[in-house]
Amino acid sequence: MTHALEATALWKLYQADESTVQAVRGVELTVRNGDMVAVMGPSGCGKTTLLNILSGIDEPSSGNVSVNGSPLYGISDNARTDLRAEHFGFIFQDFNLLPVLSAVENVELPLLLLGQQPSDARKEALEALDRVGLSDRAEHRPAELSGGQQQRVAVARAIVHKPSIILCDEPTGNLDTSTSNEVMTLLKAMNSELNTTFLIVTHDREIAKQCQRIITMSDGLVVQDQRKPGGEEE
Repeated sequence: MTHALEATALWKLYQADESTVQAVRGVELTVRNGDMVAVMGPSGCGKTTLLNILSGIDEPSSGNVSVNGSPLYGISDNARTDLRAEHFGFIFQDFNLLPVLSAVENVELPLLLLGQQPSDARKEALEALDRVGLSDRAEHRPAELSGGQQQRVAVARAIVHKPSIILCDEPTGNLDTSTSNEVMTLLKAMNSELNTTFLIVTHDREIAKQCQRIITMSDGLVVQDQRKPGGEEE
């Protein structure tokens, strides 16, 4: 079976003055297609470092990662960039929207970078905004939107090119409880309807409880891996 993500013997070491920090230590991880996985743990436990390695942002010191069966490392930088552009969408805590662009311009940007025709990119961006309930805010810039609306724009940007995997780093960290639940409802709908795989780094246990599986890290290690009843591997 080909999995959405597969990590083997992942290590990430950093040199800090005269000491070596083991940020990720021998992590083995398999995420099946259509899973919604939360990664939890205290600050400094290695969860964001792991996310960065799984996404191709930060190379491991050793170990391997495959994305839908294709190796993420041991390939050229251009090949890795293409692989990430094809398979991944990203949602961040700070939204990372370009302030000088409107909502629809922010959403269509990944498609333009992939070489899509502007007219087609605009159409698909508007469809993505409609999916997250913001078709009436398409021409608004980020400063004219609430935090929840900005995160919905970020979700639209993440899904516009129809990636198979969306990686989220504290996607509700800057939102109040009500808005956080709205965003999670949106993500769960995409997971259910489109079979999109989600890997969500979060400190919020209430957010994690809404996922099918919770991975807990401590000191660079996976110390617990829980799947909800009924969500076992087939």
